[in-house]
Amino acid sequence: MSCRLPALPALLAAFLLATPLQAAEWGHYGGDAGGSRFSSLAQITPENVADLRQVWAFSTGDMDKQSPEAIGDSAFETTPILQDGRLYFCSAFNEVIALHPGTGEEVWRYDPEIVTNRRPANQYTCRGVAYWRDPAAEEGSVCAARIFTGTVDARVIALDAATGRPCADFGANGTVQIEPELALLWPGEFQITSAPVVSGGNVIVGSAIGDNARVHAPRGSVRAFDARTGAPAWDFDPIPRTAVPETDTSWTADAREITGHANVWAPMSVDEKRGLVFLPTSSPSPDHYGGTRPGDNRYANSVVALNGATGEVVWHFQTVHHDVWDYDLPAQPSLITLERDGEPVDVVAQVTKTGFMFVLDRETGEPYFGVEERPVPQDGAPGEILSPTQPFPVAPPPFVPQSLSADDGWGLLYFDERSCEKRIASLRSEGLFTPPSLQGTVVYPFMGGGANWGGMSFDPVRKIAVVRTLNTAMELRLIERENYDGGNIVNDAGELAPQTGASYAMTRGIMLSPLGAPCSPPPWNIVTAIDLTEGTILWQKTLGTIEKLIPVPLPIEWGAPGMGGTINTASGLIFVAATNDDKLRAFDVEDGEVLWEGDLPASGMATPMTYEWEGRQYVVVAAGGFSRAPSTMGDEIVAFALPE
Repeated sequence: MSCRLPALPALLAAFLLATPLQAAEWGHYGGDAGGSRFSSLAQITPENVADLRQVWAFSTGDMDKQSPEAIGDSAFETTPILQDGRLYFCSAFNEVIALHPGTGEEVWRYDPEIVTNRRPANQYTCRGVAYWRDPAAEEGSVCAARIFTGTVDARVIALDAATGRPCADFGANGTVQIEPELALLWPGEFQITSAPVVSGGNVIVGSAIGDNARVHAPRGSVRAFDARTGAPAWDFDPIPRTAVPETDTSWTADAREITGHANVWAPMSVDEKRGLVFLPTSSPSPDHYGGTRPGDNRYANSVVALNGATGEVVWHFQTVHHDVWDYDLPAQPSLITLERDGEPVDVVAQVTKTGFMFVLDRETGEPYFGVEERPVPQDGAPGEILSPTQPFPVAPPPFVPQSLSADDGWGLLYFDERSCEKRIASLRSEGLFTPPSLQGTVVYPFMGGGANWGGMSFDPVRKIAVVRTLNTAMELRLIERENYDGGNIVNDAGELAPQTGASYAMTRGIMLSPLGAPCSPPPWNIVTAIDLTEGTILWQKTLGTIEKLIPVPLPIEWGAPGMGGTINTASGLIFVAATNDDKLRAFDVEDGEVLWEGDLPASGMATPMTYEWEGRQYVVVAAGGFSRAPSTMGDEIVAFALPE
C-alpha cells in the first residue's frame, strides 16, 4: 500500500537532473504539455510551508466594470502560465493579460470586447491560454512568440506575446471566427472555455455546447488551424458522419446524421515526442436519452489519440458505452510515466466523473492495469436501448462512493435526515449506471462530481497521483413529452430542459435536505492520493469547511463545494484551492496532512500554479468564485511566497 521510497533524496536528485521540465517555468495550462501539474521546484517544503505569505495580488477589474448580471453568470477559473519572463492568463470575460511575475504589475492587456448578453451555457469563463514560439521566425520579430486564446463567442485569437497586439497574419487580423454547422438556438449555446493546445504546427481547440436542448445539436468537432496563418488544417468530429463498416454497430445511419455534441470541452494534452493530441470527449446529444442513437456511440465518452498534424485517429478507448448520465470525460488526460519490471512505461491516466481512473498505454490505448466489462442495471425508459455492460478498471479502485441507499440519507437534524431517506427510497437507486427513469433516478456520483475539469496531478518520483473530487448525489427524472410544459430553466436549484427531438424532456438537480444540506453523507469534497505503482488508494482527506454551505456558521470539516484541481511539487507538497471557504491549502503528499492554509479574497475556483522568479518560488491562484454555486465572487490573481 505504501509507496514511500527508501532512498528518496537520491532518487529526487536524479530526477531533477534528468527531467525535461524547466524549473522556473509553468509553461502550459497543465504545467507541461501532458498535463502532469507537477513542478520540480523545492524551495517551499513541508518544513517551511507554514511561513508562506501573500506577496502580491492583481485585480482584473471585472467586479467594477462588468454588470451584476454578467458577474452572476461567470466563473474565474484561469490558471496562468509563465513564459518569456511573464505570466499570461485570461479573465472570466476573455481579456488576456500579461503580468510581471515578481510584482504582479500589468505589462499589457488585450480585450476582445465580448458582449455580455449571450447567456452562455457554461458561464462566462476562460480556463487558460497557450503559448507557441514559431521556430521559423526571427528572434524578436513581431509574433515570433504567440499567445492563443479561445472566447465565449467562439473566436480563436493569436496575440504577440511581447506586446499583446493581434498577429495580423493569423486569420483576419489575429482572429479566426468559428461558425458551427448548425444554427444556434441562442448566442451562448456554443463557446470555448478551455485553453487551446499546439501540435504539429497547428493550434487546436475544442468547444463547450449547451446540454439537453435538442437531439439535432451542434457538432462537437475539434478544430485545428495553422498556427501562423489561421488557415483550417483539419477537424475531427467524434460522431462519424460517413459510412462505417457493417460490423460496427456503435452508430446507426440515422443517428450519425442527426446527433450532435460528443465535444471536447475539457483541456486536451499533447505528446510532443510522438506528435499526438489526446482528447477527452463528452456524451452525444441529448445527455439523458439515447433512444435516437442506439449503439455504443464510438468516440463519444472516450480518450481519443489523434495525429496532431493530420487529425487522424491513432487509437481510442471508450470509458462509458451509450452514455445517458452526462458522464463526459471532464478532465485533461494526464501523460505520465510509470515503471514495470524495471522499465519505464508511458501511459495516459484519465480521471472521470464516475470516480474511476483509466490508465492506458500511450502507444496503443491498451489498459495498463486491466479493464473488465461488467453487467449494469437495465430496464431504461420505454424506447431506450442501454448497453448491457460498462467498462470497470481492475485498478485503481474508485475514489468516490458509487451507490446511495435510503439508509445512507443524511441531514443536519432527525427530520432533515428522514426527509432525505424518504426521497432516496422513492427513486431508482441501484448503484452506478442506474438508468434515467420516469420514476426518478439517483445519479451518484452526479454529473458535476467525481473528478471534473481540475483533473489530477502526478508526482513522478513517488508515483503518486492526486485528484480532488465532489461527492454529492443528483436526482434525474425524465418527463413524458405530453407532460412537458415547454420550460427551459437553469439555476442553482436545478434544471429543466426540453431534449427536443427525444421522447422525453428531463429535470435534474442536486438532492438537498429541507435545511439545504446534501442528502448524501459527508465528506462532500475530498482529496485522494493514489499509488500508481500498486494501483491502490494511499489516503483520502476532506477538503474545506461548510460555513457557507448551510446555515451553521461553524468551520465544520465536511468538505465545501468547489471547482479546480491540485498541483504537486518535488518537495512533497500538494497545493489546492477548489472550495467556497476562500482558502488555498497545502497538503503533505505522503500522508495528506494539511500543513498550511492561506486566506483568499474570494473563492478559489481554479487550479494553482507555481514558478521560480529571481531565485524565489511563488504559488499563484485565481480567486474569483463560481456563480452557480455558493461562493464569494471576485477578480484577483493572488501570489504567495516565503519571506525574502
